[in-house]
Amino acid sequence: MTTTRTRHDVCPVADLPVGEGRTYVVDGEQVALFRHRSGRVSAVQAACPHAGGPLADGQVDERVVVCPLHLNAFDLATGESTTGQAPIAVHPCSVGDDGRVSVEL
Repeated sequence: MTTTRTRHDVCPVADLPVGEGRTYVVDGEQVALFRHRSGRVSAVQAACPHAGGPLADGQVDERVVVCPLHLNAFDLATGESTTGQAPIAVHPCSVGDDGRVSVEL
């Protein structure tokens, strides 16, 4: 089965503070975007599968995000939990030459 992804323009990268996350609604789906200290961006589902915690409000580094409610951690590249929870969705994203972040859903 082939899955078609659509690229969506979300925001200027300047709207994402370095080292933090923000939640955006993209095509009806809540997505957490993170701008890493290295300058790269990551996009994952916005709610923790454990109890719906706001992942954009969690602690983030280059590899993982930690849910602020119960400290469950998720790999930003694979979505796999490092603390035994169900995985989260990871969405391809990038910053264009125009400085805008786009996400594929």
